Amino acid sequence: MAVEIETRDCVALTDSDLDDMASMGAAFGIGQLSKAKEDWVLCTRARVDAKLNGIMYSTLERIGGTPCVLIGLLSVKRTAKRDAVLKALMAEAFHRALMAFPDEDVVVGTRMVLPDAFDAFKPLTGLIPRPGHRAVGEERAWGRRLAKRFGVDSTYDEQSFVVKSAGQSGFLDHQSLKPEKISADVASLFAGVKPDKGGALIAYGWTMAEDLVKLGKR
Repeated sequence: MAVEIETRDCVALTDSDLDDMASMGAAFGIGQLSKAKEDWVLCTRARVDAKLNGIMYSTLERIGGTPCVLIGLLSVKRTAKRDAVLKALMAEAFHRALMAFPDEDVVVGTRMVLPDAFDAFKPLTGLIPRPGHRAVGEERAWGRRLAKRFGVDSTYDEQSFVVKSAGQSGFLDHQSLKPEKISADVASLFAGVKPDKGGALIAYGWTMAEDLVKLGKR
């Protein structure tokens, strides 16, 4: 069955909505979901057979004039449909970006704690960080901007893009159906991430205007 997507303003979420999301059985409890409601603008929910299978809190904004999709928190239920759910949530993010920023290149940024989360960024180009690439000044500057926007800049290392501690108020929570296919090079980007201390990796990529037209089309 197709994944059903619904997006609403975070201010419209009820206590019942939050309870439903907390009961989905993923990485986030009611406290983190309630905080995300205050921190972000949009909440997207994905359902399969009328059952909640994924959630995403996000914001569309400009940082230094550049259009951005900021994913503050995303979580996908561990089912056989999880790859399809992740794809549907990201498609909704691209659609919203297309509506807000037509004819512009857009940055998509988030926090990650496991290499599986890079599955969400497959449609993007210019991924930072990425294996075999040494980030240059402007690329590192974007890492700093995102760390500041996520409120985790106090423990952020701009060379590794790693937030050393207290960086998990939200992140992109996804577990791949085929973790054995995750390359060792991608996994190595997370070598310095210590989830037990609240560590995370700041990651971002670009969708060019011509690609966004296709990615965000309904």
